[in-house]
Amino acid sequence: MAGPAERYLKPEVIRQVARLDLRAKFIIEGFISGLHASPFHGFSVEFSEHRKYTAGDNISDIDWNVYAKTDRFYIKKFQAETNLSGYLVMDLSGSMGYTYRQELTKFEYGISLAAALGYLMIHQQDPVGLVAFDSQVTQSLPPRSKRSQLGNILSMLAKLSPKGETNVAKSLHQVAGMVRHRSLVMLFSDLLGDSEPILKAFHRLRHAGHDIIVFHILDEAEALFPFEGMLELEDNETNERLTVDAEGIKADYLEEVAAFRALYKKECQGARIDYVPLHTGVAFDKALMSYLLSRQARG
Repeated sequence: MAGPAERYLKPEVIRQVARLDLRAKFIIEGFISGLHASPFHGFSVEFSEHRKYTAGDNISDIDWNVYAKTDRFYIKKFQAETNLSGYLVMDLSGSMGYTYRQELTKFEYGISLAAALGYLMIHQQDPVGLVAFDSQVTQSLPPRSKRSQLGNILSMLAKLSPKGETNVAKSLHQVAGMVRHRSLVMLFSDLLGDSEPILKAFHRLRHAGHDIIVFHILDEAEALFPFEGMLELEDNETNERLTVDAEGIKADYLEEVAAFRALYKKECQGARIDYVPLHTGVAFDKALMSYLLSRQARG
């Protein structure tokens, strides 16, 4: 039986990520560095203030520009910043367990994305943790940058299962309360629920200074509606059933899905949140590479 690492982070995907890392250095220059305060690898420093030079200080720290203006020796003081912490935030709602004809459910698709992103951040020596929620946050793993953290994350992911109802907005407010320092919050969800409180939760996280990437995951069938004839629909969270004529509702359904995605795209763009619409008919590794390259291209 395959272990969690083999289940969710296939060797060929690791190789693909490594090749892209070598080819474009996208972790530093595109995906991660744009979120750091400086282009330094692994850490950044922020100039804070000067103080007078005293015996024993390193001469190389003297600010010669200040000396030229004041004829006095001043030392540049720096305040070190910790690495950007990442939080992989997984939706455990019953609807995430759905697939019509794909190999991976929405939940498994999200786990695969999370595993690859966790690998990237730990490879870059950035701390990353995991939060799982349904109607509220149920489990969490604090961010760490050690190599062993990927195994911890994958092990926890492997024990999670999607079931029951969800409350995305409430859970994200809990996440906002948990995350103390500026971080990268990566959400993996189908966002099924009232959009207004969910968007308010997004805005709260942004107002607190966090960077957010929303991976909006739908099943291929939810995105493209490939059905014909009479169709029985079942709500994965409430188990309610409804029989419909597929051809009769297809156009309206696709219009609603387009509007659903367009709302999130517009609101996220306005708040400088990365919104990544996905469906399970697109291989997760190709979808992730496409996103990271597009982020790199934006500079």
